[in-house]
Amino acid sequence: MSLKGRIGEDMKNAMRAKDTARLETIRMLRAAIQRKEMDGQATLDDEGVIAVIEKQIKQARDSIEQFKTGNRGDLVAKEQVSVEILSEYLPEPLGDEELDELIQRAISDTAAETIKDMGKVMGRLKPRIQGRADMGQVSARVKSRLG
Repeated sequence: MSLKGRIGEDMKNAMRAKDTARLETIRMLRAAIQRKEMDGQATLDDEGVIAVIEKQIKQARDSIEQFKTGNRGDLVAKEQVSVEILSEYLPEPLGDEELDELIQRAISDTAAETIKDMGKVMGRLKPRIQGRADMGQVSARVKSRLG
């Protein structure tokens, strides 16, 4: 079953179970997927759906930081639940050793030597690690090895 199909089934199950938090999060996710499809005028595959999920998680984490600053504990809790629900749709995260190995292989494959080659390395890594690692942290690791 595709990831979009799984999300649709989970939405139906949340409706049946009257799980309002899960239902609300999944509806927002489906709306974001549909928006992305309308903008690009193409149907998203699993990789595209994962990119949308990652963006939703990043937005929720940003909201959590803002709500903490504003002393809005109720909204922090709501966003944390959303992050947990959305994270269920991401592939299993990479371990540090596995990630370091992929970075080293990408550096070797692209013959990268300086920070100027970072784009080539990240371009090589992105399809292999999307949804399985925080791209900001990966970028920092690559930068430290090249710089």
